[in-house]
Amino acid sequence: MKIWEVFFKQKKWKKVKKDQWFILFLLGVLLLVIAVPASCEQSVSVNEAEQEDAPDKEISYADYETEVEERLKSVLSRMDGVGEVEVMVTFRDSGESVVEKDVTYSREDSSSETDGVQESRIQSSEETVYSDDSDDGTPYVSKTVAPTIEGVLVVAEGGENKSVAADISEAVEALFGVEAHKIKVVKMNTVREGTE
Repeated sequence: MKIWEVFFKQKKWKKVKKDQWFILFLLGVLLLVIAVPASCEQSVSVNEAEQEDAPDKEISYADYETEVEERLKSVLSRMDGVGEVEVMVTFRDSGESVVEKDVTYSREDSSSETDGVQESRIQSSEETVYSDDSDDGTPYVSKTVAPTIEGVLVVAEGGENKSVAADISEAVEALFGVEAHKIKVVKMNTVREGTE
């Protein structure tokens, strides 16, 4: 701390020439250039490790359905007045994986000598892109589209209360974008077998 105080009190920094400031600036830029690639390499290796683990983390349709139902059940059970809850979610499809394609276009011009009309034809061809790291010719999947939710049934202890049922319905609409007429909220039967 004393070194800086001495340096600034004596105002030696005013005696530093422009070329010396320029050299200091270049040294700072050089240090940044040296530091940045190291952090980029670390993030690239982390991304590569995540991509290597990705095939193991692929989720099946049944697992996805179970996960959606469990998460919805967990959220709804925490809402005021809902109580115990069971849910059933139906799907329109099983989702899809969008495969990357190389599309090439070619244009063919032709003219007729008799009437002087020039015509153009555009042709396209598609070729599937394959992963570099796959030996078996696995196509490169650019994105995976989740299954589309068709309808939701919620069986809740508080399902007879209209305001609770409306809250549940609005929550499901907000979470999944499902129309209100495809959401059904009913009261749970609280009588258990063997307790009669």
